[in-house]
Amino acid sequence: MVADYIDSLIYTINKFRKWLYITAKTSNMEKQISVVWKGNMAFEARIDNYTVMMDATPAAGGQHQGPTPKPLLMASLGGCTGMDVISLARKMRQEVESLEIILKGSIADEHPMRYESIHLIYEFTGKDLDLEKLKKAVDLSQEKYCGVSDTLRRGVGITYEIVIR
Repeated sequence: MVADYIDSLIYTINKFRKWLYITAKTSNMEKQISVVWKGNMAFEARIDNYTVMMDATPAAGGQHQGPTPKPLLMASLGGCTGMDVISLARKMRQEVESLEIILKGSIADEHPMRYESIHLIYEFTGKDLDLEKLKKAVDLSQEKYCGVSDTLRRGVGITYEIVIR
């Protein structure tokens, strides 16, 4: 009976140590996700408590179960800079009613078929929007805050423009 208790205690301690290691390893300074093959060309990304399905086109052996990976890369860029811009615009007292970011990527003709450039068009609507303040918010996002933009900028030309509708 005591041996069973000790075995149970050791098991619990080892589980706690594993949890502690994983928690320490995935601190704010390091991010860990997993990507799991789901058959054919489909993969499921597990990010925190969310899942994102990716798949190839039928011509490449996929079944259209999700977007292909490269557009998701652009979507990450749009989401990252969009969150920055909305946060900064609010601090600048801009009443943004909507923001759509259109991203256009130019892909290399040969393998690896990577993005050579990405152009972003920030389309704002709102009441009495100040173009200079919105430009400042976008510039700060692109040059200082957006980690996705900073990561991509090292190998991809990124340009942008601002439109108020």
